[in-house]
Amino acid sequence: MTKKLILSGVALLSAACINNAQAQQYSEVGPISYAVPFLTIAPDARSGAMGDVGVALSPDANSQHYNVSKIAMSEDNGGIGLTYSPWLKDIVPDVALIYASGFYKFGEKKDQAISGSLRYFNLGEINYRDPNNIDMGIGKPYELAFDLGYSRKLSENLSVGASLRYINSNIAPGSNANGGGYAPASTFAADLGMFYTKTTMITEETGGTFNFGAVLRNVGGRVTYTQAVRDYLPAQLAIGAAYTYKIDKYNKITASVDLTKLLVPAAKRVIDNNGDTSYVAPRDEYSVVSGILNSFQRAPGMYGTTVGIGGEYWYQDQFALRAGYFYEAPKLGNRQFFALGLGVRYSMFGIDVSYLVPSGSGIARNPLSNTLRFTLLFNFNDKFMKDKESSES
Repeated sequence: MTKKLILSGVALLSAACINNAQAQQYSEVGPISYAVPFLTIAPDARSGAMGDVGVALSPDANSQHYNVSKIAMSEDNGGIGLTYSPWLKDIVPDVALIYASGFYKFGEKKDQAISGSLRYFNLGEINYRDPNNIDMGIGKPYELAFDLGYSRKLSENLSVGASLRYINSNIAPGSNANGGGYAPASTFAADLGMFYTKTTMITEETGGTFNFGAVLRNVGGRVTYTQAVRDYLPAQLAIGAAYTYKIDKYNKITASVDLTKLLVPAAKRVIDNNGDTSYVAPRDEYSVVSGILNSFQRAPGMYGTTVGIGGEYWYQDQFALRAGYFYEAPKLGNRQFFALGLGVRYSMFGIDVSYLVPSGSGIARNPLSNTLRFTLLFNFNDKFMKDKESSES
């Protein structure tokens, strides 16, 4: 029912929205432009190995990025995650994404959780030049986002959650660069999600768990670096499903899929009175809310939608093998890759590693080839606390 209400509401609102009359003729959907794209990068190794899926996977500390509502359903009382990923390592040596996250469950029934995360994107060292190729100085740009979230169970099978995000993007640091008219940009955004899970046992040792999730991400104010142009955030509507089948008491497998719609109006090819064409991005054409609603018309159907598919195998809940595929249309960024990964769990500790398989060659080589992610997890549950108390006594 919740799923139907969410999807029906979005469909009705988008259908009710009518574009303003245009003086120019739009004939073709073009690229979708937006600011702070680092917010769309899957930050952890588990999801990174499974085609960037995560909306409906079983919850952990990294759920803050994918779907904050999952955290209230965690079997652990708390957790911490830390991920390091060299980014575009085949092209540049000093770009990296660092992600730290954590959560704590509270309440008599442990049915509520607070969570948070810090994402830091180090863009290395850049020599800035203006359009006339004049040296503007060297800077060390970076972007960061800080989240605070809250989630709670509404029933044994359903949970909801929301988070608030502060975003800061400093892509042109240094006195010379700032003297060229650029300044750091900052804004706030919010996420809102729901998560449904249902387990059906076949025997005492076998059975299946179905998960479904939906989330609105990065809904917030536009950002500007020059006071002249305001760019949209990468607002997204993501839905995902996952099914885990427990083969026996030692083995289980999971299959998951995510569909993520970018809620930003696309540029259109404009044909003027002289027959000349150009692409125009609607940066100031819509407000934030109108831009989200019009994205279903200015980027219709599956345009602007990425697809992630992933699989995971666990042995004794201690050793995991993972694989996945991610597809993004060429006009969105053309990220298309296969990924592989491993996971290990022991007591309260966990380690995940993912690897993006190289593809293409020459100028067609995927720039994300050989990307690695390393995640360290600490999980705190009742079993761990009892073992700790027993060892101390």
